[in-house]
Amino acid sequence: MKPYFIIAFLCIFTNCKSQNTLTMNTIYDYKVKDINGNDFDFAALKGKKILIVNTASKCGFTPQFEGLEALYQKYKSSGFVVIGFPSNDFGQQDPGSNEEIAEFSQLNYGVSFPMMSKIHVTGDEMAPIYQFLTQKELNGKKSSSVKWNFQKYIINEDGTLEDYFYSVTKPESSKITKWIEKQS
Repeated sequence: MKPYFIIAFLCIFTNCKSQNTLTMNTIYDYKVKDINGNDFDFAALKGKKILIVNTASKCGFTPQFEGLEALYQKYKSSGFVVIGFPSNDFGQQDPGSNEEIAEFSQLNYGVSFPMMSKIHVTGDEMAPIYQFLTQKELNGKKSSSVKWNFQKYIINEDGTLEDYFYSVTKPESSKITKWIEKQS
């Protein structure tokens, strides 16, 4: 048998896919590290509405932590969660360690929603979770680019991307609260 035929035959029977054709359509396919270095599996959030936001401690939008925490507190018992991803990608506005970021956000804004380890949300080192959020080929909905700190992505209860909002959209915006309150 020819080598390429054997490879094709093996792929058919082992269900292998090339990296270029693999499509993940829900957030539940992703695992990340939380701010303490522990594994965080998005599959644990099945059935919840999720707002994902890239955060920074030294940004003009940093006070949005307060609105994000208020939103989380108001709706967490209704199946809603905020997930924060610190990033130093814009203007070097989050240069601290994970420990420093956790302490800052908790002490200054009372953040109790889940915070993840610092990641890249742009460029060649973009974290896989942000590749999913920004690439239609992975999320099945739309492509985008992260323009600045505190850009928000909303994920439906089925793990699919619904939409995104730039930094200027405040957490308490009616666009976000209406989405949270909307019944599936």
